[in-house]
Amino acid sequence: MRRPPGNGETASEGIRGWGLWGRHEPRKLGCAGPDRCGQALLQIGVNMMALPGGRHLDSVPLPGQRLHLMQVDSVQRWMEDLKLMTECECMCVLQAKPISLEEDAQGDLILAGGSGPGDPLQLLLKRGWVISTELRRIGQKLAQDRWARVHSMSVRLTCHARSMVSEYSAASRSSSQEMGQIEKLLMEKCSELSAVTERCLQVENEHILKSMKACVSETLSTLGQHFGQLLELALTREVQALVRKIDASDNIYTTESTTGNLFSLTQEGAPLCRIIAKEGGVVALFKVCRQDSFRCLYPQALRTLASICCVEEGVHQLEKVDGVLCLADILTDDSHSEATRAEAAAVVAQVTSPHLPFTQHLSSFLESMEEIVTALVKLCQEASSGEVFLLASAALANITFFDTMACEMLLQLKAIRVLLEACSDKQRVDTPYTRDQIVTILANMSVLEQCASDIIQENGVQLIMGLLSEKPRSGTPAEVAACERVQQKAAVTLARLSRDPDVAREAVRLSCMSRLIELCRSPSERNSSDAVLVACLAALRRLAGVCPEGLQDSDFQQLVQPRLVDSFLLCSNMEESFV
Repeated sequence: MRRPPGNGETASEGIRGWGLWGRHEPRKLGCAGPDRCGQALLQIGVNMMALPGGRHLDSVPLPGQRLHLMQVDSVQRWMEDLKLMTECECMCVLQAKPISLEEDAQGDLILAGGSGPGDPLQLLLKRGWVISTELRRIGQKLAQDRWARVHSMSVRLTCHARSMVSEYSAASRSSSQEMGQIEKLLMEKCSELSAVTERCLQVENEHILKSMKACVSETLSTLGQHFGQLLELALTREVQALVRKIDASDNIYTTESTTGNLFSLTQEGAPLCRIIAKEGGVVALFKVCRQDSFRCLYPQALRTLASICCVEEGVHQLEKVDGVLCLADILTDDSHSEATRAEAAAVVAQVTSPHLPFTQHLSSFLESMEEIVTALVKLCQEASSGEVFLLASAALANITFFDTMACEMLLQLKAIRVLLEACSDKQRVDTPYTRDQIVTILANMSVLEQCASDIIQENGVQLIMGLLSEKPRSGTPAEVAACERVQQKAAVTLARLSRDPDVAREAVRLSCMSRLIELCRSPSERNSSDAVLVACLAALRRLAGVCPEGLQDSDFQQLVQPRLVDSFLLCSNMEESFV
């Protein structure tokens, strides 16, 4: 849609689920010195010397004393501000940081404090990213037996953990007993890690070091688990506050701001989406979508719902609150804006995704499927932009996987004409991602016998021929993969439709066989994709069965006559000639 650690055992096992902290960048510390602050305030004083009525500051008694007080106040003010701009952890980091020329020494993480108490949620995300990164780095240095770095980073980790605990306690001003216990366990493990790594620096015996390394690894793993538990508890608490705020608010600006915060959290990954779903986020957002007074917030609320429903808990909550019925009402109501209906289509696309096994049990979806499919076809036909068409067509593509009845509905609604007409409209269909959705729908509909006549009538074979030549523009991995999918599905569609002799003859007339042979024999034409090769071989054999005269003898002997696996091995091992 809108644009996305291994399974091996690691020392930071406890925080494996929180691997998406990297989108946040730590802020750098910066403040003016006392001289600059003093000069700035003195300049303000000079500008204030002119007083109403023509009087000047020099006419006021004791000017020297007042100027002296201004100088003293400026320095004092700078000293007060300095307390808020620096933290004791910076001194600890400087003391523990070795002076070396190591490459990774330049990447040490120092997190600056804010100018005052900040948002507890942002504080958690910021500190969580730093601590999880430090844990990962310590694990890497431990594997390399670089004990000096392990110890210095352990000291720094302790500083960050202590700062997170103290800052969050100050910002939230209250703490549960469970959180207090985990905070205590976390700090105990941090101290234990620092102490044991310091002892390792003084040990030279390899056998002893090996046994101590296992101890450090176990301590690091336990520390990671405590950190993950603490972070989850704190984030759960903040999410609960946001959900309560949305649920209780009748102010449009408050609801908009809080929903925006919730959406930002969903972009941090699946763990936070699960927390939001468990704490009633889906229920609160659908409550917003059922209030006419919040109509202007529907797109934002629906976008957040689509993100939450990437996890199983979100889909289950959606079904519990009759979310599918609400989505159907929005999609079929023309009084809603196109943006609102597009975001509702995005939610439908998410909850019907074939890549999510738990979405196949949405029994409530079948009841509203005909209304939803009809509304989505209409949205594709009337879409004013590529993004709207992409969301609507993606929902239709996923629905064709969800239930076979959807293909029959699309056939009755003349969806093939709508999709093929859209392909000639660059405003609606301008990327391989959109063409991927269209060819997916055609491939799934091509299993129906009556689909072939509609394809021929709308010149669909010519479009499929064009899709076999899909090329990436930018060369990015995502776009290259999308082009491979388009080629593969176009070949699959052609193979299925070629059951009908009329379609097969039309494909031969349009030189589809030549293009299929080129894709089989030239790896660069298919980006060396095995999936595209298999699909093209299958389509070529289907066409050759109807019109064998379109093939040369060498092509027939190598690509059609042998077993499919033999032809595949022959083509996949071909080396291109540059002569």
